[in-house]
Amino acid sequence: MIADRAPAQRPETPPETTQETIADTAAVDRIDAAIIRIEAAINARTRSGDALAKRHAALKARMAEAVAALDDVITRGSPN
Repeated sequence: MIADRAPAQRPETPPETTQETIADTAAVDRIDAAIIRIEAAINARTRSGDALAKRHAALKARMAEAVAALDDVITRGSPN
């Protein structure tokens, strides 16, 4: 089981700066930037969805009013 394993020991001194560690750092920076972009896109989509839901509710209310008004016109125009 993974929880039963002892934690990996870290080296006492930081690794030398090599082309490989520079490349690793650059890769991590690109991943961090990608995560930030993804989170921003999620937030924008959420805000857009909220705005769309509000517009939909307003349209639905207006349509209900219009149908009620048409019902009144039809009722007044019928010979009953």
